[in-house]
Amino acid sequence: MRCPFCSNEDTQVKDSRPTEDNTSIRRRRICDQCGSRFTTFERIQLRDLVVVKSTGQKENFDRDKMFRALSLALRKRSIDNEKIEKIVNAIVRKLENSGETEIKSSIIGQYIMEALKHLDQVAYVRFASVYKNFREAKDFEDFLGNLEDK
Repeated sequence: MRCPFCSNEDTQVKDSRPTEDNTSIRRRRICDQCGSRFTTFERIQLRDLVVVKSTGQKENFDRDKMFRALSLALRKRSIDNEKIEKIVNAIVRKLENSGETEIKSSIIGQYIMEALKHLDQVAYVRFASVYKNFREAKDFEDFLGNLEDK
């Protein structure tokens, strides 16, 4: 593993332990050259996933992109990063267990919407406004009206 401080390629693992949800391994490392310490996470990847956009364009699945989308929707809400990480892990497991290697972006969006709906309604509406491409206040009104009906 390359040192993020001096780019030295020789680093030593000082401590390894599973994360709380047992979906990855947390490793504390030290650089042999500059002595800096840093943490890495190692995850199991069952298969390579490809996201198929609504335009038909394909791109490799990026779990960090999903984390950023959730973090943005949950900004200034009282939800910590560990909870967001658990949601991301649960969605990734669902995608990997589906047996498909090509996943429509709409499926991922639905999973995120479902998770946010149960977690935080403000974040749910924030995400929906981007995901469903709200263009005017009426779109919000309609969405909120449907939310109250359920």
